[in-house]
Amino acid sequence: MENINKKTLVIGASPKPERYSNIAIRMLREYDHEVVGIAKRVGQVDGVTIQTEFPKENNIHTVTMYLGARHQPEYYDPIIHLKPQRVIFNPGAENDELKEKLELAGIETVENCTLVMLRTGQF
Repeated sequence: MENINKKTLVIGASPKPERYSNIAIRMLREYDHEVVGIAKRVGQVDGVTIQTEFPKENNIHTVTMYLGARHQPEYYDPIIHLKPQRVIFNPGAENDELKEKLELAGIETVENCTLVMLRTGQF
């Protein structure tokens, strides 16, 4: 199966190696996907700089969410404006309100684990 680079925005990125968002950044890079990470604090993961500002680029294919629902509202409009192909809600990040807004904007939503999706070829 041909691997296509799906530029991915990781929301809730963490420089802590034990965090799932950190593992996801490393695994996305292992699978040759370009990664952008954002969080409240800057940091580094496997050569990826974690930014505090929402990216301005519009070529993001996938957004993968690692924040709980109560920390997501500030990202609603920026994500919709970004127009990604899909948003993945990882376990613990599920959010029916955002899911509905995204689907109304024509953005696919997936409730799954990015790590499992990568390992099983569903990404």
